[in-house]
Amino acid sequence: MILKINRGLLLILFWTLIALILRLSWLDSKPPWTDEFSTLVFSLGNSFLRVPLDIPIDIDTLLKPLQPRPDAQLGDVLKNLFTESNHPPLYFLLTHLWVKLFPLESGLVSVFGARSLAAILGGLSVPAIYGLGRLAFNTSLVAEMGAAMMATSAYAIFLGQEARHYTLAILWVIASLACTLVAAKSQISQTKIPWSIAVSWIIVNGLGIASHYFFVLILLPEVLILVLLAWRNHYLNPSYWRRILAVGMGTAISGLVWIPVFLQNSYGGKLTEWIQGERTGIAWISPIFQALAAWITMIVLLPIESPALTIVILAGIAMFIYIIWAVPILYRGWQENLTSSQTHLSTWILSGIVGIAIAQFFIFTYVFGIDLTRGARYNFVYFPAVIVLVGASLAVCWSKPQVNIYNWKITGKMAVVLILLVANLSAITVIGNLGYQKYYRPDLFADIINQTSQVPVLITTTQKTHVHIGEMMGIAREFKLKYPNSPQTQFLLTHQDTNPQTSTIALQTALEQLSRPLDVWVVNFFADLPDNLQTCQLYQSRLPDVDGYEYKLYRCR
Repeated sequence: MILKINRGLLLILFWTLIALILRLSWLDSKPPWTDEFSTLVFSLGNSFLRVPLDIPIDIDTLLKPLQPRPDAQLGDVLKNLFTESNHPPLYFLLTHLWVKLFPLESGLVSVFGARSLAAILGGLSVPAIYGLGRLAFNTSLVAEMGAAMMATSAYAIFLGQEARHYTLAILWVIASLACTLVAAKSQISQTKIPWSIAVSWIIVNGLGIASHYFFVLILLPEVLILVLLAWRNHYLNPSYWRRILAVGMGTAISGLVWIPVFLQNSYGGKLTEWIQGERTGIAWISPIFQALAAWITMIVLLPIESPALTIVILAGIAMFIYIIWAVPILYRGWQENLTSSQTHLSTWILSGIVGIAIAQFFIFTYVFGIDLTRGARYNFVYFPAVIVLVGASLAVCWSKPQVNIYNWKITGKMAVVLILLVANLSAITVIGNLGYQKYYRPDLFADIINQTSQVPVLITTTQKTHVHIGEMMGIAREFKLKYPNSPQTQFLLTHQDTNPQTSTIALQTALEQLSRPLDVWVVNFFADLPDNLQTCQLYQSRLPDVDGYEYKLYRCR
């Protein structure tokens, strides 16, 4: 017995250690992108509103919100977050305290420090998913397989290496799913949910909503699956449902407190424009492929974003072959779990929750015009349930003396080892920035500017929200860290609201005031260019494309 306990504990520690090593490896090698800048600025208790607009500013002025203030308090985090963003505060408050433990980088907040919180929380999801798998299937093998997949999943690594709140939200999702399973098993045994579970469930749901508003997307699937289970079993015990109702009311109250905060924010609509819009042509089917791509990366992601085309092609072929081999194995395991009397209930519950959650995503996408499939990170809502189901399928495969897929015979244990090996390769793909690359590459863009311009530089863009400030912060940070001695570099963020001509006028005014020679980099500039820029020479040589930055270079002499 002691040997079994030690073996289980050692495996949990092993996979947790693997998870932490993977998530913390080269953690600050990739530059932060706009969403991470939001985390950094708001967590410091700073504001984007203090960045001057419509006038040229230097690098240090633009990066001032990334400098910690000794007098900043948690209240400043709440004030600025509620005024300028559309996110709940829990993760930002934790980050405010966490980053104080790390030294500054050239006077700026540590990106490694900020990301390490998400990485460690991601590592903690391994023992958490072990517990959920053990609770669901009452076997350590399923729990161990789930822990291994959570440790190495490319999707989990992707979320764990960003200074964002998704790994914290995943922990609350796991805990909420555990409470749902306890409630379901109480139905089967015809007993009431213990008050300790009910109260814990309310607290977990409240903390989940306080971490990410999309956490609510797991609540409806949980409720519906309990209702469907009761309908299937004709279970109408009033005392049971009174406690479920109490949990629902407590959760509703914990969520409703954020509605006034959400409604008072004037930036919410602008910050979510990227997932809204009308559909025409191929846009009607793109959500399906976006969803499929995200699901695939939960189990495999090879270097399909490598700069070498040959590697991209080979990786794509290898992924295709692997998927058509691995999916039947996982599907057969799922089928067997669904038909087995010992594993049917948990498989049915978790599968139902995943199915309902996915249905919600497509309802939001096709009915309400809010394309949740565009953000792969939003799948955190049902990702833990998927991992437990995958772990359960691998447990079935492990016990098979032989697996035969397309006439390729292999032992079940070898098949599982191969799947875990591919998962580890997928994790390394993300760590090496060959998959799930950042949406913005200011590192590449700063290199291009430094190599192309030998005179003072003006980088200009149109600005609507702090997202656009973050785009420029990424470039400024690269210059500060990599090219501190480069020619004078200034930024011009031209504010654009209902009248795009305001940006045109701001750039025209700045050009009249700045001396020559001057290289003007027009970046993500969604307005007419002023006449006095047309007198400058457009750089004709082809420059490389850069993710997140659409640009042109004008040389004013």
